[in-house]
Amino acid sequence: QACTYPCQCPSQPLQCPAGTSQLLDACGCCKVCARQLGELCSLQKPCDHHKGLYCDFSKIHRGSGICLAHEGATCDLLGKIYHNGESFQPTCKLQCICMDGAIGCIPLCSDDLRLPSPECPNPRRVKFRNKCCEEWICEEGGEENRFETAMAVFREDPARKPDLNNLQENCLVQTTEWSACSKSCGMGISARVTNDNPQCRLEKETRLCMVRPCDFPMEKTKKGKKCVRTPKPRQSLHFEFSGCTSTHSYRPKFCGSCTDGRCCTPYVTSTVEVEFRCPEGDFFQRKMMFIKMCSCHYDCPRDNDIFLATYHRRMIGDHV
Repeated sequence: QACTYPCQCPSQPLQCPAGTSQLLDACGCCKVCARQLGELCSLQKPCDHHKGLYCDFSKIHRGSGICLAHEGATCDLLGKIYHNGESFQPTCKLQCICMDGAIGCIPLCSDDLRLPSPECPNPRRVKFRNKCCEEWICEEGGEENRFETAMAVFREDPARKPDLNNLQENCLVQTTEWSACSKSCGMGISARVTNDNPQCRLEKETRLCMVRPCDFPMEKTKKGKKCVRTPKPRQSLHFEFSGCTSTHSYRPKFCGSCTDGRCCTPYVTSTVEVEFRCPEGDFFQRKMMFIKMCSCHYDCPRDNDIFLATYHRRMIGDHV
């Protein structure tokens, strides 16, 4: 279709399914939901290049094509084989995709936690029939229980009663440690729960993490030692995330390897805001983990086991 300028895009914000990228159309005007593997595509309806898909016009005529994946490794999950670029739902709570042998998943259910409050002293998640995701309900408590709950959430000020309208001033900050990185190599996600926000509400916070690049050369261990803990790359590098590249280069520390069956994972970390630039020209910032120290241990994660993982080792560290 011919492009018309100035651009005229829908006034309503674009809503795409979970795990689907937003891409500019062929005119460079409006963002559209990227077409997925096996779906019809065109210049106005591009395929999701972040997942290695391209529009093949050889099989369908009249300017339409079908989204196919560049050749890549398949994924094996619990005995079932998925093709490169294929999206699937192993459970109603997860939307997953196979990307060249690696499986990435997005939760479809909200994973938020709820802090007790005077209005809702006993929050509880309940599984409703014919619904996949659990929902919060508030159980009524007695006046005595309601008062105790309020004191657990808000600091007691001896000079005056707590001003419940000023939540942040009276908030008792609670923050968990960061979870282990979701990937043993390459870009992954680490999460924690905190109520350090104006609403004093427990929320899930995420940051990008990279324990080591997947093509990182392993250094030789010194005589008498069986592990290399925190090697540093000789040259600075740019991080890549979802097809976008960091605007600045970095020389981060990574975790090394062991020769005695142990694995090395981050132990002391910090969090830094990193700016990314996308091929379409967009900029965005994401929090990212930077390793200060690694530890070597036998509590190793299992490869590509996102549903049956028993690995719960945490990282310590906070913003700098």
